[in-house]
Amino acid sequence: MPRIVRAGLIQATLNEDPAAPVAQIRQRMLDKHVALLEEAAGKGVEVVCMQELFYGPYFCAEQEEKWYGLTERIPDGPTTKVMQDIAKKHKMVIVAPMYEEDITGVYYNTAAVIDADGSYLGKFRKIHIPHCHPGFWEKFYFRPGNLGYPVFDTAVGKVGVYICYDRHFPEGWRELGLGGAEIVFNPSATVAGLSEYLWKLEQPAAAANNIYYVGAINRPGTEGPWNIGEFYGQSYFADPRGQIIAEAPRSGDAVVVADLDLDLIREVRNTWQFYRDRRPETYTATVHP
Repeated sequence: MPRIVRAGLIQATLNEDPAAPVAQIRQRMLDKHVALLEEAAGKGVEVVCMQELFYGPYFCAEQEEKWYGLTERIPDGPTTKVMQDIAKKHKMVIVAPMYEEDITGVYYNTAAVIDADGSYLGKFRKIHIPHCHPGFWEKFYFRPGNLGYPVFDTAVGKVGVYICYDRHFPEGWRELGLGGAEIVFNPSATVAGLSEYLWKLEQPAAAANNIYYVGAINRPGTEGPWNIGEFYGQSYFADPRGQIIAEAPRSGDAVVVADLDLDLIREVRNTWQFYRDRRPETYTATVHP
């Protein structure tokens, strides 16, 4: 029997004024995403990922302590509990990107992975943290991830996560492949301009180079008062040959759905023997500072 998994990606515009109280923004965005998760479940989705920092704006456009109020513990915080309830209700694996508090003053850009029975499997912390003009002041908010590149054994298969800026670093993509990942999600918040042409270049290339499925999620729309640019949506799935097989529009809320044939991974790997032919003993410079 073919191993077909129906997978989903959720992109969503900000539906609350960033000047509103943090708790109000969180609740409004959480409510919106719960509705979108219900829509995904209605379409038969078995595994789904939302955009980076899904329950708020992309607040890294400024350096403001107010946004520390969006942090919460994982898995003991309220959002993880909501995701666990939804996952269990719909028998759906959920990847939920959140703003994690480890201890007071130590915060991470994190994605929690919830299995289809509602159990918490673990988390990935964003490894590479940008800090650049204009509007990506992430080192003010996040400590670099320290949990490596975990691959989660879920009800639908082996799932990995890489977050936004991480996608520019091929080493982590390969680590996830070596860990057995079959589907890797990359929740992002990226705007038109400098990196847009890379959006459909790097991640299909990562899928082809590492021979697994990649789900790339980007938020859509513009977010004031910062207006650092248009978050250009276009969330998509790329298959193990690097071909885009399903895609969202540039603007607006969307649930992208694709049926992923996990048996295709073996077929392609038996043709392109990248894992057999790699020479890690020769790659000395890549592991030195």
